[in-house]
Amino acid sequence: MVNAQQIAAADVPDWAPILRGLYTRFRTGDFNKGIRLVDAFAEAADVADHHPEVVLTYGHVDVRLTSHDAGDVTERDLALARTFSEIAATQNVPAAPGERCLVELGLDTADATRIAPFWSAVLGQPVSDGEVTDPTGIGPTIWFQPTEPHEPPRQRFHLDVWVDPRVVRERIDAALAAGGTLVSDAEAPRFWILADTQGNKACLCTAEDR
Repeated sequence: MVNAQQIAAADVPDWAPILRGLYTRFRTGDFNKGIRLVDAFAEAADVADHHPEVVLTYGHVDVRLTSHDAGDVTERDLALARTFSEIAATQNVPAAPGERCLVELGLDTADATRIAPFWSAVLGQPVSDGEVTDPTGIGPTIWFQPTEPHEPPRQRFHLDVWVDPRVVRERIDAALAAGGTLVSDAEAPRFWILADTQGNKACLCTAEDR
C-alpha cells in the first residue's frame, strides 16, 4: 500500500487520493469520444492485468483505481494512473480530479449490531467490517459512529464528503460563504466539521495525514 504522502510525491496530478482509491474525471465532451477513451483504458488495463472502476456518461468518464486485494492504493494503481493519463493526453481529453468526491453516511448509534442488518436489507448491500457497503462502489457506505445511549436527537445522520485535498479549502470557503459555520478544524487536514444555518453537520474529509 502507499499513503497520501507517497501519492503526492508520485507525480500523478490528474488523480485525487480519496478514501482507499485514486479518483479522477476525464472531460470528454461527447459520448463517442468517451467510448474511444474507455476502449483504450480497457486495453491498457488488460495488459497490466489490473482493472479499474469506470463510469461512462455523455460528457465525461469517471475512473476509480484501487487494489481490492490490498484494500487500498498500491504501486499498481499509480502505474495504471500514469498510463491512463498518457492515453487521455494523447486523445486531448483533460482531467478534472477536483470534480470527484465520495459521500458516506455516518449514523450515531449505541449499538450498531442491532441496526446494521436493517440498513443492509433496505439498501440491498452487505455488512462488511461493521459497515453497510455497496461492493460495486456505486451506492453510499453507511458507517456507525459509537455514542452513549440517549434519546433520539434531531439529527443522527451526518455526511462525510471525501474530496481531493487540493480543493478542500475551496469547498470550505464556499460552505462558509453560503452561511455555514466551521464547527471544528481540530482534526485537519483529515477532516473539518461544518454546519449549516440550522446546525446540521457535514465533514469534509481528505486522505491527508492518514
